[in-house]
Amino acid sequence: MRRLRALAAAGVLLLAAACSAGADEGGTEDGDARPAPTTSPASPSASPTSPSASPTSPSASPTGSHSAHAAAKPGRQTPLRRGEDRRTLTMQASYTPSAPTGVGTDDYRCFLLDPELERDSWLTGTNVLPGDPDVVHHVILFRVPPEKVAEAEAKDAESADEGWTCFGGTGLAGEFANVDDAPWLGAWAPGGDEAVTRAGYGVDLPRGSRIIMQVHYNLLSGAASDVSATQIRTMPRSTDLTPLHTFLMPAPVELPCRPGRDDGPLCDRTAAVEDAKARFGQGPGSTADILYFLCGGEPRASRTTSCTRRVQQPVTIIGAAGHMHLLGRSLHIEANPGTPEARTVLDIPLWDFDDQGSRPVGPVGLDAGDTVEITCTHSQRLRDKLPAFAGQQEKYVVWADGTTDEMCLGMLSVAFG
Repeated sequence: MRRLRALAAAGVLLLAAACSAGADEGGTEDGDARPAPTTSPASPSASPTSPSASPTSPSASPTGSHSAHAAAKPGRQTPLRRGEDRRTLTMQASYTPSAPTGVGTDDYRCFLLDPELERDSWLTGTNVLPGDPDVVHHVILFRVPPEKVAEAEAKDAESADEGWTCFGGTGLAGEFANVDDAPWLGAWAPGGDEAVTRAGYGVDLPRGSRIIMQVHYNLLSGAASDVSATQIRTMPRSTDLTPLHTFLMPAPVELPCRPGRDDGPLCDRTAAVEDAKARFGQGPGSTADILYFLCGGEPRASRTTSCTRRVQQPVTIIGAAGHMHLLGRSLHIEANPGTPEARTVLDIPLWDFDDQGSRPVGPVGLDAGDTVEITCTHSQRLRDKLPAFAGQQEKYVVWADGTTDEMCLGMLSVAFG
């Protein structure tokens, strides 16, 4: 297997092995039949980091009423099952977000939390308690195994403020050495409820582990002090559960400006990528280009892009979720496309940003050498309908971390073997 790398917003991972990407011809848009998401200027920006990008399977987020952050509330809890307990982990001090590079309106901050596990456990659910919903746009939870705790503590000590800046992942060395088994524990965005695993499944969480809570703060409505928390559900390791893992599927985004609106300085792809680097740093800002080392092909302006991943070992898919931002229109994941064994894993013909919950799947069994393909379509027309884009000049949209950037990402909950 080729060298693996950690990339993209809030820890999106890409695998160099057997990835191929494609784009349809041209950038002309047809009409958009679907209604625009009902998001405010402080609407949840996305990052793969969005709801359901984890081994846990949350119910779909409600639409409409949870689009405005001021209305966001902690998700609904599910009654504990036999053998489970729930504990709350809270930031040690308040944090006031700001744009770390001095450019843009996004801050990704990682906070190290201690679940104080008395024994080896299974994680069977997650929930997020946003401190200030006006600035908390989404949260991802990462597992830190005992052998990486010292490194995480050193990272935490580098800043005098609470936590540390973490565009493109947690910043720990080798954090995503295997995209077939990403260290995600759970994810949340406004409107999301408590996420629980399917009965009989759990995520391995050894005694001595820590949890990194990555918070995406967006500053479109200004900065405000925040103290957020997360809740986790656990069962003792002695319980007979099947381990769950997160299998990630990213694809490039190459959405051009529309004819007649393509004279702006950021309608040039090179300028758009440089703008992402200025806002998020050279590493995370380069994701739009690095994707092609991993997916193959080369950048080509298009509303529809795709990427195919080859499965490295037998897996059983039991849940699937997709993730795009505000310009997303449709998303499709298919196993073994173009073969007699082709099977749809996830089909979202009308993307709703406020409904990014994981869907139960099949199960779908795949053997080593099988393929899974993700295809996403985006539309510049949606920027005409959304307050988040008010006052912004149209730009060539590539994969990047910000609220008005874009992504194309599939997250599969899988069991090995």
